Amino acid sequence: MTTTSPRSIRLDALAYGGDYNPDQWPESVWAEDARLMVEAGVNLVTLPVFSWPLLEPRPGEYDFAGLDRVIDLLWEHGIRIDLATATATPPAWLVREHPEVLPWNADGVRLEFGSRQSYCPSSPIFREAALRLTRTLAERYGAHPALALWHVSNEYGDHVSRCWCPESARHFRRWLQNRYQTIDGLNAAWGTSCWGQHYLDFEQIEPPRTATGPINPAELVDFERFSSDALLELFQAEIDVLREVTPDIAVTTNFMSMFRELDYWDFADAEDLVTDDAYPDPSDQDAHIAAALNYGLMRSLKDGRPWLLLEQAPSAVSWREVNVPKAPGQMRVGSMQALAHGSDGVLFFQWRQAKFGPEKFHSAMLGHRGERSRTFQETKALGAELKTLAPITGTRVRASVALVADWDSWWGVSEPESLPSVRLDWLREARAWHAAAYALGQPVDVARAAGPYGEHRVLLVPNLYATTTEQAAALTAFVEAGGQLVVGPFSGVVDHREQIHDGGAPGPLRDLLGVEVDEWWPLADGQIRSVAFDTSFATPGETHGVRVWSEWIEVAPRTEVLATYADGDLAGRPAVTRRASGAGAAWYLSAGLDSDGMRAVLAQVFAAADVPVAASIDTDLEVVTRTDGTTDYTFVLNHGRADRSAPPIPGGRDLLTGAPSDSAIALPAFGVAVIAHPAPADPAPARTIESELLQPTRRERP
Repeated sequence: MTTTSPRSIRLDALAYGGDYNPDQWPESVWAEDARLMVEAGVNLVTLPVFSWPLLEPRPGEYDFAGLDRVIDLLWEHGIRIDLATATATPPAWLVREHPEVLPWNADGVRLEFGSRQSYCPSSPIFREAALRLTRTLAERYGAHPALALWHVSNEYGDHVSRCWCPESARHFRRWLQNRYQTIDGLNAAWGTSCWGQHYLDFEQIEPPRTATGPINPAELVDFERFSSDALLELFQAEIDVLREVTPDIAVTTNFMSMFRELDYWDFADAEDLVTDDAYPDPSDQDAHIAAALNYGLMRSLKDGRPWLLLEQAPSAVSWREVNVPKAPGQMRVGSMQALAHGSDGVLFFQWRQAKFGPEKFHSAMLGHRGERSRTFQETKALGAELKTLAPITGTRVRASVALVADWDSWWGVSEPESLPSVRLDWLREARAWHAAAYALGQPVDVARAAGPYGEHRVLLVPNLYATTTEQAAALTAFVEAGGQLVVGPFSGVVDHREQIHDGGAPGPLRDLLGVEVDEWWPLADGQIRSVAFDTSFATPGETHGVRVWSEWIEVAPRTEVLATYADGDLAGRPAVTRRASGAGAAWYLSAGLDSDGMRAVLAQVFAAADVPVAASIDTDLEVVTRTDGTTDYTFVLNHGRADRSAPPIPGGRDLLTGAPSDSAIALPAFGVAVIAHPAPADPAPARTIESELLQPTRRERP
């Protein structure tokens, strides 16, 4: 697939607004909506995401009169449109005339119409109907001056990410034949000599439906790849139509943060602008930490280019078991966090709170009480503030640390059977590693396993279960050029055929890491183990707990042992190692360390990379800098409910208040400051303003 050229959203300010569903309201309400949108500072709305049945009430019969009027009304008020292709859910007439459009689950049961996204991604009937609607919309509205962005479908994979129907089976077989060319090639890749699964023809293969026992893991991972690609094909098909009719209009689809079901690297390659739907849980006091990783992925999918927060909740959502609202100020600081991490705007789901349907209890910018609602008052105030932050538009986040996200590895360690332990969860490990870097004061980008790695000094690899020689070569080059690489357990285990590397783990990473894994020793539920750090590496006698996983490893010459297992059957054996290579070093963590242990290791890694760390651990205080190379915009965010104070930033001023930042920055609960100040001539981390808020790490060993 060819990466698209960098078209951008047609908007000359930070985007502000949300989803609008005018077809849920009488037309008499629309004028009031437009007036209040202007009052709230809205300049972009998304519509008509779920309006296919009204736009095409019968096959080939279109009615755009209502959509015409609402677009014209919004444009009269200076509001631009993120125009959805409305293909997220087929209308009832389509699925009743063609029930084969509906998806099947793994048990072979057809899922009924009555929710949303009720389609099989492989269905040619659905695709034909969706593309017909997309083309009609593009031809009708492509030249409308209100059109700022194309929004294809909605949240691909949210409700239906996998389908096991006969049409999906046919598509899966075509995908396999394209991948392996011959049935002998597939048999070799899948290792079908195990358990008598040898195939004579591609027609004998079915999707991995519910079976008598464990299913071939190679087939399972290929089905994950195929399913992601099937939705990507659907996405690309709509993009191709839009490119043909409206070649100058940027295209997006809304992602769902760190989402297992779709390989977002591939999806981002297909579109112009990355957009995300983010719903941190207000009841989770650490939700902002996970959100920072999500946003690190979003900005990294397009090599650091700005992205767009397309959906968030003004307050409570409607789909958790307990839907806690956001406290006063919490929505504001969460919105500012997205801006700090590279979003060029803030949008919500949705504008006006619904009266009916599954989302009638989901908050909106304009709540059930209208202008008197708290959400309207808070979102109106935020809209005014965003105008003062216009200078950050187009700037990029400065980060020295990146974390590798690899969907093949994620899928491989997610299969429920035949692994040493199902407790090793890829996303949980990624979040734990990121949380340690976050606690040390460093924003974290996300990178592909094979690069590019940009100017990052530290590369975190929580797990790279499936590792290729190309990835290993890229990681080796990163280290030899001076980078600090940290690799977590159960990495380098299999190739991309799900076959164990010759000689065992860590496979092609063996020479780089200087270790060999003899056996995996996952921890039983309730089992407690610990590691002890070498006295030259950490505080004498310092020990840290082990979570979930441990390994019996053998260490090659020139590989330093930094920590050993302190108890259990592995007592005295190496747990954490480091091996110098070229100008850098590769670190291996054979154990799942607890949070204190992860911070202890990363503090030393950052020291080796000359990356500063926080003077003290306060995960409620976050500092992130966006820059245009001339001016830095440093966001100082208080995610907590207690007042905080940050050190001064000489020569700067707060864009939100206009106050100089030459004295200590006072932050009330959920407080925010956005300090504009001159960018340093040398943007190395130790010389940026963060060094006033962080402190250099000490290097214990050369």
